[in-house]
Amino acid sequence: MKMITRKKHLEMKLQSIPSHPNPKVGLEQYSTPSVIASDLIWNAYSLGDIEDKNIVDLGCGTGIFAIASSLMGANSSIGVDIDEDSINLAIGVKDKLKLDNLNFIVSDINEFNEGSITDTVFQNPPFGSQRNAEVGVDLNFIQKAIGLNCSVLYSFHMASTEEFLIKYFEVNNLKITHIFRYKFPIPKIYDFHTKENQNVDVIVIRALHK
Repeated sequence: MKMITRKKHLEMKLQSIPSHPNPKVGLEQYSTPSVIASDLIWNAYSLGDIEDKNIVDLGCGTGIFAIASSLMGANSSIGVDIDEDSINLAIGVKDKLKLDNLNFIVSDINEFNEGSITDTVFQNPPFGSQRNAEVGVDLNFIQKAIGLNCSVLYSFHMASTEEFLIKYFEVNNLKITHIFRYKFPIPKIYDFHTKENQNVDVIVIRALHK
């Protein structure tokens, strides 16, 4: 496949990835918009975290970060998610795009063990945008990334938790180098939603494993 040379072209490719086929409220499933995913991956590529690297996308959903990494020249890219419906959709996109450097695995992230070296981890975990969301799930993802001994971590979180996270990353020997800020749209897909669309302030922390 021809290498993508412009961020807009990457965004256009990612727009073809369907949303979660059957979003599950317990997993707090919201599809990452292509404009956010393409911007983050483009920045990661510019920082040398994608090309020829081994990528893991934890809680990948329909696989947007794993797919984008493959399109941008990753050596290998693995998407991991507990939801079989989402993984089956992601596999269909992989087959359509004919990406040989991409694989998807149905697994709880806590049970996933990558045998080879992991260079870069992307994760957009349930970050607590719902009132009754389970507390600390995103921290569990951070601990899993540390366990994979990755060199670089990109992790989504609520912007309101930034001060706490800065301290948490430091305590866990993760050196924060960049913080990317986005307005994440939450569409009306669950019964308890009262607004057609709501923007949530999120941050993506890039950190190096010391």
